[in-house]
Amino acid sequence: MLNRAKQVIKPWNKKDPEREEGMGGGKEEEGQSDGSVRRQQMAFIGSGLRIQGDDNLQSMLVGTVMRKIKSRTWKKQRYFKLQDDCMTIWYKSKKAGNAHSTFSVSDVEAVREGHQSEVLLSIADEFPADRCFTLVFRGRRGNLDLVAESAEEAKSWISGMRKLIENLENMGEREKLDQWIGDWFKKADKNNDGRMNFKEVRDLLKMMNVDMNEHHAHRLFTMADKSQTGALEDDEFVLFYKMLTQREDVLRVFQEFSADGQKLSQGDLEDFLKEEQLERDDIQQHAKQLIECYEPSDTAKLLNAMTFDGFLMYLGSAEGSIFNPQRRAVFQDMSQPLCHYFISSSHNTYLMEDQLRGQSSVEGYIRALNRGCRCVEVDCWDGANGEPIVYHGHTFTSKILFKDVVIAVGNYAFKVSEYPVILSIENHCSVEQQRVMAQHLNHILGDKLLKNTLDGKAPIGLPSPEDLKGKILLKAKKIGGLEESVNGMMEDSLTTEVSDEDEAAEIDEDNLHRESIRRRVKRSKQRLSKELSDCVVYCKSVHFSSFKHSRIHSKFYEVASFTESKARKQLREAGAEFVHHNSRQLTRVYPSGFRTDSSNFSPQEMWNAGCQIVALNFQTAGEGMDLNDGLFSQNGSCGYVLKPCFMREVEKRFDPETPQKRDSYQPCILTIQVISGQQLPKVNIKEGSIVDPLVRVEIHGVPIDQAKQETRYIENNGFNPVWYDTLRFTIHTPELAMVRFVVEDYDKTSKNDFVGQYTLPLDCMQQGYRHIHLLSKDGTSIPPSSLFVHIRITGLK
Repeated sequence: MLNRAKQVIKPWNKKDPEREEGMGGGKEEEGQSDGSVRRQQMAFIGSGLRIQGDDNLQSMLVGTVMRKIKSRTWKKQRYFKLQDDCMTIWYKSKKAGNAHSTFSVSDVEAVREGHQSEVLLSIADEFPADRCFTLVFRGRRGNLDLVAESAEEAKSWISGMRKLIENLENMGEREKLDQWIGDWFKKADKNNDGRMNFKEVRDLLKMMNVDMNEHHAHRLFTMADKSQTGALEDDEFVLFYKMLTQREDVLRVFQEFSADGQKLSQGDLEDFLKEEQLERDDIQQHAKQLIECYEPSDTAKLLNAMTFDGFLMYLGSAEGSIFNPQRRAVFQDMSQPLCHYFISSSHNTYLMEDQLRGQSSVEGYIRALNRGCRCVEVDCWDGANGEPIVYHGHTFTSKILFKDVVIAVGNYAFKVSEYPVILSIENHCSVEQQRVMAQHLNHILGDKLLKNTLDGKAPIGLPSPEDLKGKILLKAKKIGGLEESVNGMMEDSLTTEVSDEDEAAEIDEDNLHRESIRRRVKRSKQRLSKELSDCVVYCKSVHFSSFKHSRIHSKFYEVASFTESKARKQLREAGAEFVHHNSRQLTRVYPSGFRTDSSNFSPQEMWNAGCQIVALNFQTAGEGMDLNDGLFSQNGSCGYVLKPCFMREVEKRFDPETPQKRDSYQPCILTIQVISGQQLPKVNIKEGSIVDPLVRVEIHGVPIDQAKQETRYIENNGFNPVWYDTLRFTIHTPELAMVRFVVEDYDKTSKNDFVGQYTLPLDCMQQGYRHIHLLSKDGTSIPPSSLFVHIRITGLK
């Protein structure tokens, strides 16, 4: 760090002239209060969204009567209206009474047109597709299925909602912060007059997770009340907020590198980028770009300088975040064999909840595929009227049609990633219904379904994700081998006897004693139809005997499945053999049958062995899915991540239990200074409670690297806690290490409450001063909640 004489720079404490110009004087729209116009303007100044002249948004602001559909028999009219803040949808029954509901546009993940949900499909004969649409919410909240009175109204809401969602996604960090301030202003303005008295401000501070001395709060309130009316208007509230959130932590860094304490010259900024952010490539050009992109002052831009506001905006941006933006796009070699990649994979994909009584839904497939999942599971059983069904056999979970699952997969397989999707089939069907399955797969998927080897010849190895773009592969039992199929030597009989699907057999080996599950997994002989067998090319399901047997007899296209307990046993007894096995062929690992609550194991221990298809319950939030989301957030979120070279090369011998013995062993030291937190969400609904935050940093990797350290807790401050606590970790296999930041609300009498988390691969971390933009328990963003940290990664001497 530089040590230079500095003079103190005063933080931002006056009205923003651009904001005043945007807020000032405009004529009120008819039928809107002064307060509502102000809030509407406040929400969208600088956001790029303009409602004037947009017929769709104007129509939404007026409101529409639509039918809310829950089932074929539950169809009720509701009045829906976009609120003045253009961020909230309000709706209520047409009947008298004050009962109403609201939801935020930020909670809506996507809008689907037509009959793209099971509920709307069930009423397709009653309402045409052009009047129907579905709002899909983030997390575990159920969808909202709607039918408009006309196709025009449906189109208006579909287009309007998409514009609002797109606007949110395109917001910069400063705009998100402005939006957040506007949301709090609206919540605190109890009487809806566009102004806020001190009592409302005091209540607001509690809501915002800050326990502040009342005298200090009143002093800031008086300073912000420029109009001296005893109440804050919107721009005055922004000023109050700025004073409340002065970033002394960032100011210290700014002044460390500013020659005059007022600004960073281009040279000052280059010094910061080189010495603290450890940037190497064309720093001069990058400094110019940062000033151009993030500096709000035109005067400073003319001087090729950055003010404190610009510096704060840069550090709060994607470029200033802990995740290296260059790792966001597809940057890895995608031309290697499938077995050289970790593949984002789902278990019991059809379930929305637990695996005993949960609801089965095609929605599970849509959500998993939209999260970048590339391997989904389909449990198939004989259904009524000759139609195969999908559900968790011999349990109380609901049932869905196999045909509907295939339609959903066909529609959503390549929405977020063009790389191949694997359908992992657990087959419990009769030969007759297997033939129906094959018909549906061929008819619905068409050319997307891979039916033959890529060149029509007997291959010598697995194709690559690049080779298989846009293709859906079936992982299931197969009659004979790939060689016979290619050479036309397949036996002509339509059926042959094969063992029951591996997953059932593995559960049996878990020694489950529940009667219903024991019936399900009874090992029997099952006949396989040639039609379904022919749909299997590169992923033939086989039973695993031993690594020695596999080394001698296994084919590259054979896939073995392990329960987590059996995989752990193999890992303990023959870790290097497991890694070697996975350098040649695919392995699937799935949760134990004991996990009736659909909880997850840690996928990290299976990745340590090079297992590619580590199947998790995507519907269950927590550490397992945090790690999965973190690993696959790199490489374009395409669902494929290239394994480290020492896990891909057959001649290498890597044992996760003894990483020090491998070639090119290069451990490192990770040093994290946890500096501060910003606007942490309130988790405890207890009246008047304030978060007591602490930060835990977890390293997930090979066994010797597994570690956890935490900061002290800060009492009564979830708004702007400051730690300056330093944590250090020695990491022996950095190529496999994941880093998870967890914020909790400390409780000395019971378990800490979860506040937020962020997980990423060590390889994707940027060094220097960085913000970590926290995610909720279900992996969705919670702006503007963040941590400010300093990162150093150094080699061991």
